[in-house]
Amino acid sequence: MKTKPLPATVTTAAAAATMLALAMAASPKDVCAAEPMSFAEDVLPIFKGRCIGCHQPGGQGYEKSGLDLTSYQGLMKGTKHGPMVIARDPDGSNLLWLLDWRASPELRMPHGTKKLSTCDRDAIRTWIREGAKDN
Repeated sequence: MKTKPLPATVTTAAAAATMLALAMAASPKDVCAAEPMSFAEDVLPIFKGRCIGCHQPGGQGYEKSGLDLTSYQGLMKGTKHGPMVIARDPDGSNLLWLLDWRASPELRMPHGTKKLSTCDRDAIRTWIREGAKDN
């Protein structure tokens, strides 16, 4: 039995449906990856939610380390012990050593609470990898 070729409109529709299904299956991270990370929109809200309670002038973390996470300038100034962020080098940045809990238990951040989510840490990591810009 001979099969007839499908009309062009059917094959075009099938290709379009396949492409749509692939696009819908992409993770949000894949879809959002085209947008550069923003300090003001992506990183600072993480700090406001989990870090600024201690790392602001007058806060316990600020008093111990000198790290002020209320602004880009405060973060980039670093601590009494040195810089926290090395632009384009997330693995060499002390900030991620502390947030990824690669430091000793007494230095893990946020101190005394659960670890930041992987998504939050990856957002900060990506922002640093992209150049740690004040954007």
